[in-house]
Amino acid sequence: MKTVTMTIDGKRIKARPSETLLWVALKNGIYIPNLCAIKDKPEPSASCRLCWVEIEGEKKPVTACTAEVKDGMVVNTRGKKALDLSRAGFELLMASHALDCAHCSANGNCELQKIAKVLKCSLKPKNLRKLVRKLPVDDSNPLFTLDPNKCVVCGRCVWECRKQGDKAVLGFAHRGFKRVVTTFGDEQIGKDRCLDCRVCVEVCPTGALVFKD
Repeated sequence: MKTVTMTIDGKRIKARPSETLLWVALKNGIYIPNLCAIKDKPEPSASCRLCWVEIEGEKKPVTACTAEVKDGMVVNTRGKKALDLSRAGFELLMASHALDCAHCSANGNCELQKIAKVLKCSLKPKNLRKLVRKLPVDDSNPLFTLDPNKCVVCGRCVWECRKQGDKAVLGFAHRGFKRVVTTFGDEQIGKDRCLDCRVCVEVCPTGALVFKD
């Protein structure tokens, strides 16, 4: 099988020509912050704007989820320009996130905490005004709770839910700042549905979807 040889953060790596830089890095133990990346999705969303990297020969940083690997490619995931963009994206995200780690079921297993540690930045925005939406929490399901205030709109739950075919109930509603994950007609997620499936909770990177005790 044909392969290309590249370098990421000084580590020489072999990969298939069609592979995406983000997944090659993650597969080889090099973590690049990401939230919206879904491996089996044909086209990347590139919406979270966290996976910025610098590639030798490129004038500007690029998102790792949209870049295909090339032979001889030299990648720096810790370059200043890339980190500045990733930190700016993370701060924008956290400006509308209901931060309550001490009382959150995802505390200690939250990807936002992991990303903050990797980027060496605070979970609390320093340069932006907090804009929490105070949306109602859906506690109707006997298995799990949906708290849209902790949702980062990464799309992982929607993608996995739609793979369930006729059982799919989750989707996106509205645009921009008002965009949310919800059910058709905003029905409660526990109303005669989602009573035997757990995939959405299992892929949630935050405390937006959590199992009940």
